[in-house]
Amino acid sequence: MSSNVGSGSGSDANLAALAELLVDAAGVTDAARAVQIREVRVLAAAGRLAEQQSAGADERVKAREMALRGIAAELAGVFVTTDRTLQRRIDEARDLVENYPVTMNAWEAGRITRGHVRVIQDTGCVVPAESRAEFERVAIERCEGETPNRVRDALVHLAERLHPRSFSERHEQAAAGRCVRVQAGADGMSDLIATLPSVIAEGVVDRLTRQAREIIDARPQADAAGSDDRAAETVEGARPDTAPAEAAAAGGSSFSGDTRTMDQVRADVFADLLLTGAPSLDATADDDGNGTLGAIRAKVQVVVSALTLTGQDDGPADLVGRSPIDAATARELAGDNTAWDRLLTHPVTGTVLECDAYQPTAAMRRLLRARDRHCRFPGCRQPAIRCEIDHTHAASDGGPTHVGNLAHLCKRHHEIKHHTRWRVKQLAGGLLVWTSPTGSVYREDAPPPLVAFTPATESPPATDSTAEATSALRGIRTGHDSPPF
Repeated sequence: MSSNVGSGSGSDANLAALAELLVDAAGVTDAARAVQIREVRVLAAAGRLAEQQSAGADERVKAREMALRGIAAELAGVFVTTDRTLQRRIDEARDLVENYPVTMNAWEAGRITRGHVRVIQDTGCVVPAESRAEFERVAIERCEGETPNRVRDALVHLAERLHPRSFSERHEQAAAGRCVRVQAGADGMSDLIATLPSVIAEGVVDRLTRQAREIIDARPQADAAGSDDRAAETVEGARPDTAPAEAAAAGGSSFSGDTRTMDQVRADVFADLLLTGAPSLDATADDDGNGTLGAIRAKVQVVVSALTLTGQDDGPADLVGRSPIDAATARELAGDNTAWDRLLTHPVTGTVLECDAYQPTAAMRRLLRARDRHCRFPGCRQPAIRCEIDHTHAASDGGPTHVGNLAHLCKRHHEIKHHTRWRVKQLAGGLLVWTSPTGSVYREDAPPPLVAFTPATESPPATDSTAEATSALRGIRTGHDSPPF
């Protein structure tokens, strides 16, 4: 009797190999779960230690916060992350261990996974303490045998039923936490994230979509026969066959060459409105309706090399404390700017030596801002324009107000320096040496310039147009009123 295709000794061997892989996968899962649980308990213990350190101290809330920041900064060196991230993880771990004991037990027993734990903790935060045990019991039963994403909605509704306050009350409180934040991305791009009431967010997207649709519908078409197809392609993001120059010639409009997709138009309109528009609620408005808020323009700090500025190369510029930006945008910003700082840097180390200003200003602050670029605490990237200038050796103890004794620290790390046992000394060239409470040492060099040119192996003869660009000036920084896009 003939066997089926794929059966036989080869198939049996494959099944045996797969069975072995399943056993290995189960072992890996158990080991990973044990490590994750141990990490949570270690971080929770760190939070309790911070509270013990501050017990009985004056201004107890402030003391606990400083103790927690100091411990988070210490652990950040072990976890190779920022102290802010560690502090958040410590708070989350302590909340999980102390407020969700049933969930922790189920996780340790292998009934649920880390993903289930996150969902239970996220959705259960609105449940009052007296109802949390019931919530955990039902939530764990729902999670067993289901993936985390499938049970989230059910747990949200479960938490709603157990909550003693109305949704309207809680929404009013949640709306008080509305905010806007920037998350840096790759290739000179960032995500601008606004946390808003849902109805406002939907209204914003709807208005942007309607305005983008009007822009797309207003485009002249090269010929009537292909107009619908090209419009559909543009909206869906496909590249139109008609070149911009051909479309402009056919339609005779400045928008004839506009080939942006719906998403691109929405993003551009969004940026235009925010950078150039005035808010409808203006506390500075007078009886005639005139206010000053609409006159405020955005400012960014940009470092660009002289060669990039003069168009001799297309190297990226540096949006200080954030990410690189493309050369074309840097030149556009430079063209509209009226205030420049010219930086003279060391030809080898790149350390800022002098800051030559075209307009009278606080030269020492400019030099420090150019040298530091961001907060000088290990791992922090808060831009210098939003930091405080700190005396490394305190002025009250005789420390001089000199660039060799000054450095930028964000408010958070400025407080850590003054209210915890972290210590720092400054060496030549802006080098900071930080010592943690347990004796770990972190070297914080002055950041090297991200935008710089290096001499070619065989330098071509300098022309009149490039003489200034190839001088000892490494870069140019500007604080700029950002134009609309």
